[in-house]
Amino acid sequence: MSNQHVSAEATLGTTGIAKRGADAAESRAANKIWWDADADDYHATHGTFLGKADFVWCPEGLREETVGFLGETAGRRVLEVGCGSAPCARWLAARGAHVTALDISGGMLRHAREHNEETGIAVPLVQASADQLPFADASFDAACSAFGAVPFVADSGVVMAEVARVLRPGAPWVFAVTHPMRWIFPDDPGPNGLTVTQSYFDRTPYVEVDDAGRATYVEHHRTLGDYVRQLHAAGLELIDLVEPEWPAGHTRNWGQWSPLRGRLFPGTAIFRTRRTP
Repeated sequence: MSNQHVSAEATLGTTGIAKRGADAAESRAANKIWWDADADDYHATHGTFLGKADFVWCPEGLREETVGFLGETAGRRVLEVGCGSAPCARWLAARGAHVTALDISGGMLRHAREHNEETGIAVPLVQASADQLPFADASFDAACSAFGAVPFVADSGVVMAEVARVLRPGAPWVFAVTHPMRWIFPDDPGPNGLTVTQSYFDRTPYVEVDDAGRATYVEHHRTLGDYVRQLHAAGLELIDLVEPEWPAGHTRNWGQWSPLRGRLFPGTAIFRTRRTP
């Protein structure tokens, strides 16, 4: 458990870590209550960095304004998966996109509604899980996720299939996740986070539990190869795998991201894909 999330852990009665699996229903339930409980602290800690109408892909500070991974979005229908408070969706909407922002957490969407009002950029918000998208087939021209949803569902292959289903042929799907190699290290930004402690090939999820054994937080690990196979099975073409380097002069720690670790190995993997024509 992380000292950064003491408030959420106390609220949920988290007492330890269980080395066990977690199915789709348990993963959804755990992460809904976790992000509801952590939403206020999360935004108090990271809100300034993320902004209210900015598109930051990762803790390394890569911005869509600079990299243009989604291509031209003005006038197009875009889905943000795992939007949190939806700053990315708002940034896209301010540039002419017709954006729908989805998240499983009511607590996160409460912040999204507040930021809609504060910025005057009112993107539509939908509460749902990424592996159960409530949208029609071929209804979006692009989809994105900046560290949202993908690691928190039991089967990310279902997410890939669902996103492919709602995209039109040739449409981009770009998502950022913690780089899979980080799984082998402790979740620590300091020197202790430089020593391998578990196998890259162990897909057992990270599960925090309360005294009754109920999951209060679940995160799932996939290897790079797992993601590539899931994308292929869903009919998505992998265009590029971006591993952002830690930028010079960037001193901010974000959880286990830090200048110390960032200089040595990647912290983020950004998959640039598109639905096959």
